[in-house]
Formats: sequence, structure tokens, C-alpha cells
Amino acid sequence: MGAKAQVLRDIRKRLSAEQFEVQRRAYLYVARNTTLPATVRHKAQLGLNALNGGEGRLGAVKSRCWETGRARGVMSNFGLCRKSSW
Repeated sequence: MGAKAQVLRDIRKRLSAEQFEVQRRAYLYVARNTTLPATVRHKAQLGLNALNGGEGRLGAVKSRCWETGRARGVMSNFGLCRKSSW
């Protein structure tokens, strides 16, 4: 798979994570709230698991170089890897 396809996949995951962030945070709040009944927390956990097939997770987003598509050695401040042309 080429670097361009990986960059496009990363962009799609970033957009998906941004789109579902509020809903995901609400599910997490309900699922982790110990004062609520267990059935409500369980339903919130099931909703969180079913949320967009896991693509809305922030952990699915990989920091990639915007120029080369490289996933390692990326400086987060600039979004470029150490091997990109200067």
C-alpha cells in the first residue's frame, strides 16, 4: 500500500474521530459513572463499542507526515517527519 493511501486513511480516521467525539465522550461518561445502575452503564458500553466500528476512537489516529506519509519519526509540532525534504 502506498504512502498516499495511508495518508488518506489517516485523514478519514481523523475526520471520523472528530465527528464522533462528543457522542463518544458522553458514552464514556455514562459507562464510567459508578453511581448509575449497572444496566445503564452496560448499555452505554455497548453503544460505545458499536460506535462507527471502532474508527471513531482517538487511538485509531496515527500521527503521519503530511508530506511523505511516514509514520515514524514525526515531529508533532510540524506534522513532518525527520526524513522529509526541507
